Amino acid sequence: MHYKLLFIVCIVLMQLSLSAQESLFNGSDLEGWKKHGTELWYVEDGLLICESGPDAEYGYLSTVEEYDNFELTLEFKQGADGNSGVFFRSTLDGTKISGWQVEVAPPGHNTGGVYESYGRGWLIQPDPELDENLHFGEWNKMKIRVVDDEVTTWLNGVQMIHLKDEKIGEGQGHIALQIHSGGGIKVSWRNLELKKL
Repeated sequence: MHYKLLFIVCIVLMQLSLSAQESLFNGSDLEGWKKHGTELWYVEDGLLICESGPDAEYGYLSTVEEYDNFELTLEFKQGADGNSGVFFRSTLDGTKISGWQVEVAPPGHNTGGVYESYGRGWLIQPDPELDENLHFGEWNKMKIRVVDDEVTTWLNGVQMIHLKDEKIGEGQGHIALQIHSGGGIKVSWRNLELKKL
């Protein structure tokens, strides 16, 4: 009897854990997201794609919902320049964004590091040797964990940074994908899964 009760409790806990995870991208349209700027955001063959538009300026695609503490996993594949990023606890006024970006960039440009836009700039950059974990032009898996004032990022299973920052701990806002200014950029995204913590 004791083992049967324990089994039922385990099943219930597993279901609760699974139900806490949500997909941010449904694979068919941009439901749950909001565009900022003139750059291109569209769905093709089940992929979320960002591409430079006619103005070649900064562009963002933000979640409608705000997220505080979470673990986000996603996959990205860079084409062309590939300079992008994942913002968290961010707010937007047009294409001016306040918040923190986990960098997604070409080799040698600190993918997995954390940058504060319109603020202190780079807060932490990964060890340069870790850049070998980025597979440019192929699918990469990134995990971002944000809990209170701590941020940890992983790229293809390797921890890139861990940061404690009081200002981040006070932040609130949306998750947003970025396309950098300059033109010639294209990045594909898939499997954006978030678990609230």
